[in-house]
Amino acid sequence: MTIYNLYLFDRDGQLLHYAEWTRRKQSGISREEEAKLMYGMIFSLKSFVAKVSPVDLREGFLTYCTNKYRLNLYETPSRLKFVLNTDVNAQGVKDLLHQIYTQVYVEHVVYNPLCQLSKPILSELFATKLDEVVKQSPAYASRPA
Repeated sequence: MTIYNLYLFDRDGQLLHYAEWTRRKQSGISREEEAKLMYGMIFSLKSFVAKVSPVDLREGFLTYCTNKYRLNLYETPSRLKFVLNTDVNAQGVKDLLHQIYTQVYVEHVVYNPLCQLSKPILSELFATKLDEVVKQSPAYASRPA
């Protein structure tokens, strides 16, 4: 299994952090344009799912899958959005995203008086801890060599 990349957006769609591990193809556009495109797609998909769903969705849009990858969304009560792209067989991604939020974001951004919550995360400790948590997850650890 493979974890490709992660986007972290604030409630207004500003990219707070981007990380990648085994991304095989680049988009050919700037990181800022790619982030705007990703946030716009997430916003549109959430709206679409909420409007056309034949049943009441408690959690709303969480994931979509193509034949090559799966996009996973974790949204916090404060409307932070963690978007993690994985291969289609990745397991435990919801738990991983929750762990990234509680053990990495909350611990190293929210509790850090030097970090401003509405600004991009520049902390090297945050990036290091994020990398460590992702690489220790079953979705990353069991990836084929």
